[in-house]
Amino acid sequence: MVSVSDLNAVLEFPILIGDIGGTNARFAIIVDAFADTREFPVIQTADFATIDEAIQSVLDQTNLIPRSALLAVAGPVEGDEIDMTNSNWVVRPREMMDALNISDIIVLNDFEAQALAVVALGEEHLEKIGGGVASTVGSRVVLGPGTGLGVSGLIHARRTWVPVPGEGGHVDLGPRNDREIAIFRHVEKIEGRISAEQILCGRGIVNLYRAVVTADGGTPVLSSPEDITSAALARSDAAAVETLDLFVTLLGRVAGDLALIFMSHGGVYLAGGIVKKILPALTSGRLRAAFEDKAPHGHLMSEIPIYVITHPLAALAGLAAYARTPARFGVKTSGRRWRSS
Repeated sequence: MVSVSDLNAVLEFPILIGDIGGTNARFAIIVDAFADTREFPVIQTADFATIDEAIQSVLDQTNLIPRSALLAVAGPVEGDEIDMTNSNWVVRPREMMDALNISDIIVLNDFEAQALAVVALGEEHLEKIGGGVASTVGSRVVLGPGTGLGVSGLIHARRTWVPVPGEGGHVDLGPRNDREIAIFRHVEKIEGRISAEQILCGRGIVNLYRAVVTADGGTPVLSSPEDITSAALARSDAAAVETLDLFVTLLGRVAGDLALIFMSHGGVYLAGGIVKKILPALTSGRLRAAFEDKAPHGHLMSEIPIYVITHPLAALAGLAAYARTPARFGVKTSGRRWRSS
């Protein structure tokens, strides 16, 4: 049974908040419930051996001493040692408390923070792609291709927003026509299977591009997701164009599957740096068509709006909203909160 104290976790200010992905880590400090968030420069995870060292480098930039920390990490939060999915960092909250003199630490999944952001952001930070009017209390889905593919849900119940963390980026993904079958034969597999994350992330774009080129008997000439997406948007490389078109189609299909699972009348929200960079491709109609192609529920899908989150630090905004008003959110902290005795 979940107690009220497990859900309404009040942290003592100042609070260090952090959005920690496989490539980048973003940190900020909230002095009190009414003060502006003090943000710090983005950190490259590869530049530091441990997360504790990275946080210490942030704290060295300020005279503020956090009493609490609210961290969102890319990976499942289980036990006292939290392995990150696409990084060598291991989060050890008990050791962190001693090393950084922080007395209270909560660790969430990174896409829980993105889900919290969905109700914290204004319309100015959301680019709508089709669909009808979102229900103000309807269930929502958040997914984002980045270093990996993050997925979370958001459900409204008893006047609170409850984020639903998970590892939905690792669902199976397959082809639907002859051309896709030919391409998928050459997509790199993990232990015999192709998950959504094998295609719908940064390295996945490269994986998909190589498969497209190989299916046509060619030799790949582009090697980074930035080069591939730039060439696709400029329409200067036919294989890159097909890669991005298929990437957008597959993203639409997965988003549609998740919308059906959550019956997300509150909308589907696309997060992360990749979606902002390929926004012209997302608004071309291909994403929307794939999203709605869910017979016999095409009409239902046509009513669900899709939004691209354009806020540069959306996850931090979500964490800040929770830190200031935890009672607004039903975040379960049992097993994910560490406090000094």
